[in-house]
Amino acid sequence: MAINHLAPEQTGQFADNIVGFARALRAAGMPVGPGAVIDAMSALQVIDIGNRSDVFTTLEAIFVKRHEHALIFSQAFNLFFRASEEWKHMLDSVPLPEQAKKKPQAGARRVQEAMSQPRMTETPQHQEQDLRLSVSDKEILQKKDFAQMTAAEITEALHAIERMHLPQAELLTRRQRPDPRGLRLDLRRTLRASLRTGGDIIDIHHLGRIEKPAPIVALLDISGSMSEYTRLFLHFLHAITDARKRVSVFLFGTRLTNVTRALRQRDPDEALASCSAAVEDWAGGTRISASLHNFNKLWARRVLSQGAIVLLISDGLEREADSKLAFEMDRLHRSCRRLIWLNPLLRFGGFEAKAQGIKMMLPHVDEFRPVHNLSSIQELITTLSQPLPPHHRSLIRSAA
Repeated sequence: MAINHLAPEQTGQFADNIVGFARALRAAGMPVGPGAVIDAMSALQVIDIGNRSDVFTTLEAIFVKRHEHALIFSQAFNLFFRASEEWKHMLDSVPLPEQAKKKPQAGARRVQEAMSQPRMTETPQHQEQDLRLSVSDKEILQKKDFAQMTAAEITEALHAIERMHLPQAELLTRRQRPDPRGLRLDLRRTLRASLRTGGDIIDIHHLGRIEKPAPIVALLDISGSMSEYTRLFLHFLHAITDARKRVSVFLFGTRLTNVTRALRQRDPDEALASCSAAVEDWAGGTRISASLHNFNKLWARRVLSQGAIVLLISDGLEREADSKLAFEMDRLHRSCRRLIWLNPLLRFGGFEAKAQGIKMMLPHVDEFRPVHNLSSIQELITTLSQPLPPHHRSLIRSAA
């Protein structure tokens, strides 16, 4: 059944559903523009829209531009066609392809939220009223503790974290490149340029040192008291990992787990699902001293050799606090350029370092900051983006 064989009122419903489906895909994070909607309408005119499998394949070929969007598309297709009454009489006869019937592993929550958004047919007055309300809600959300947020507020916080941008604090390296304002003479390029004019005119060329973004190494506590904060901070690390590849992430509870590769997946839900699958001790106990010992022994030379900034996210409630913890913290501090401890317990106004683990860790950090809401993460971004103090800007050997 082609689209031009439908009744006029059915044709209008068909076009409305195509536009609504495209809007749902955009809300779920897929880049679907007006041109793709027009292409979809044109392509569906030459197929049998009574065949659900053909409709799925046609729309997938037009709307899916990246491999990581295929799962999101199949979930959205299934939910939209089951939720939309206008499509049932056209698309119920033929089942979905096998890939669309699989149980979603990641991204399902984002698709369901996109489908549950209000219809775009609302009046502009209603949309303006919702906009005014959302502005005040965002102001409250900035200061609200992650542990006190509802499911809807956590969703809004995740969207806000995904939109955060981290300006890169640069570090000088030993490598050099042509720079007209450089301080070193580029003798080779200067001689080559003089040969072109027979030595009559000499154009002086200079070299300047290359600046690279400072590496970031994050050590995240995944014990029961830290699980809510760690999950949201992982979204922040995923957002900055997508922009700058020199980010290494380790999770620790009773053992240390490197999740750097898992977090580099483009889709945030798939990345977090991979991190959860790689960790065996999520929301378990805490062994900070043993975890830091493993990091210093196995990973420090690999990821801290280029002046890295270390973010330690933990409440410091170590059950085996002894001199070993202070030794490992001191060793970590000496191995990195800057050690920043992020502790959600600082959200309490009368916080005092009474726990033995906190007392042993605190003397070996450069900064002690809270990490419990969006404002604290934004303040961390400001700190990481500031130029390093002069005594910290020592030259580092650049990776080849």
